[in-house]
Amino acid sequence: MVGKEGRESASEGGGPPRLHNRIPVLRAERGLSRQALADLVGVNHQTVGYLERGDYNPSLELALRLSEVFGLPIEAIFSRRPLRPMSEELYGRQRPGEAPPPAPGPGPRPETEETVSEVRP
Repeated sequence: MVGKEGRESASEGGGPPRLHNRIPVLRAERGLSRQALADLVGVNHQTVGYLERGDYNPSLELALRLSEVFGLPIEAIFSRRPLRPMSEELYGRQRPGEAPPPAPGPGPRPETEETVSEVRP
């Protein structure tokens, strides 16, 4: 399939599948310009733009550098499937017409002296 710029998209043209990412959101949260992020990871500012638009998939080395700069695991930055908005991830909000995500159940409490004394006299 031909994209709006007249070039074939990587995922449909036989190239590597498109990676979705949160780079623009993470960069904005940290108040970083494209140039500042580029300087931190050692690439040209245009490369950051290509990454943000999904026109370019990063090398493993670049993905690891971005992970270090943002202080997040790679899978929190990149995904092979479209990423849900952070508000949905954090607050469980969903788009109209979507089923709500399952409510997280209480996890097991680690046994400490406090929890043991609450149970035992």
